[in-house]
Amino acid sequence: MSTTATVVTAVAAFMAGFSGASVLFRAKFVVEPLAAYGVPRTWWNGLGALKLAGAAGLVAGFWIPVIGTLAAIGLVLYFTGAAITVVRARAYGHVAFPLLYLAPAAASLALM
Repeated sequence: MSTTATVVTAVAAFMAGFSGASVLFRAKFVVEPLAAYGVPRTWWNGLGALKLAGAAGLVAGFWIPVIGTLAAIGLVLYFTGAAITVVRARAYGHVAFPLLYLAPAAASLALM
């Protein structure tokens, strides 16, 4: 893995992990928009766990590349779904946030 791929993957893992932990710890800046978008509260723990699993998978990918690739695919799908959810909620001013998390995951996948 190149230095660029390593750095981009580490950034993607950090961002996904931060986002997952923010949901699980019910950070106000994360859960208030989730509620506004109509995401059921019962999904929040699962969504946070998926992000943390994706972050862990990216890190594991440093040693087992197929796991990193699968984690990157999962995170790209997750954050694409998040962007779609924001658009469906007509919160167009918030679309940049899931895209901000999607970008390093997609770049990581492209560099693998």
